[in-house]
Amino acid sequence: MVDPLAEVVALLQPAARFSKLVHGASPWRIRRSDAGQPFYGVILDGGCRIAIDGHEPIELRSGDFVLIPAAFGVTMSSLEEPAPGVVTAAPTALGHGEFRIGKPGGAVDLRMMAGHCSFGSPDASLLVSLLPQFVHVRGEQRLATLVDLVREESREQRPAREVVLSRLLEVLLIEALRSVGTNASPGLVRGLADGRLAAAIRGMHERPTHAWTVAELARQAALSRSTFFERFSREVGVAPMAYLLAWRMALAKDLLRRDGARMAEIAERVGYSSASTFSVAFTRHVGRPPTHYAREHAAEAAA
Repeated sequence: MVDPLAEVVALLQPAARFSKLVHGASPWRIRRSDAGQPFYGVILDGGCRIAIDGHEPIELRSGDFVLIPAAFGVTMSSLEEPAPGVVTAAPTALGHGEFRIGKPGGAVDLRMMAGHCSFGSPDASLLVSLLPQFVHVRGEQRLATLVDLVREESREQRPAREVVLSRLLEVLLIEALRSVGTNASPGLVRGLADGRLAAAIRGMHERPTHAWTVAELARQAALSRSTFFERFSREVGVAPMAYLLAWRMALAKDLLRRDGARMAEIAERVGYSSASTFSVAFTRHVGRPPTHYAREHAAEAAA
């Protein structure tokens, strides 16, 4: 059976940028702007607060895991926050991927493993839009273990290091996303947590070439057409046919980047009856014809 979540994460092509162990001594506050890069972390001891732009602050305690698939503005602080106007000094490097932040000489009351990764897919923004904006999981030891494995592997220069890291990150992301289930913000994860909608989503992923209609997808979900449309749009965050189009275009981009197939073959593999119909849909969605897109990425790969 096709697993839509695994397919999306695999297409994202996650790769490790760096990971670190942070020791915090209250009070401290730090803000980062990561230009849409994924951030994840697990609290090993103590606690802190995290505030993502546009969201209320969340208190994190020992054993908590957080994942932000596209972090833009993030503020983290100790539970005992600094006085207004007091600026926290930059973290001090301790060596071996460890850092200290907060009051010099103060007692350490937080230990956190944090990591940043990147998505290799040029279509990452589209795929990330299908995921929750923020994932907070409490008490999942498996996630802490996976973060520890990522950190250990990123520090060593072992054979096949990048392959191992990419696979570990895929597992980490999938484990985090499936742990949040119905508590996720609208997106693919929340849609898959709804058994009725999951049947329709799996159908789209298993047979992207099929000429799906909303009525047929509603039958897959055993719901009336209107109920299905409203429920899908609410839980997934986009209308059913918009989701299908986004998925077909993601597949098409992947094929254009790595496949030597003719345009007519690619069109057929993503559900279009002819190369011209596919070209019109692709151009409208992406902003340039598929032939131009393929040439651009071929030139980038050769550079």
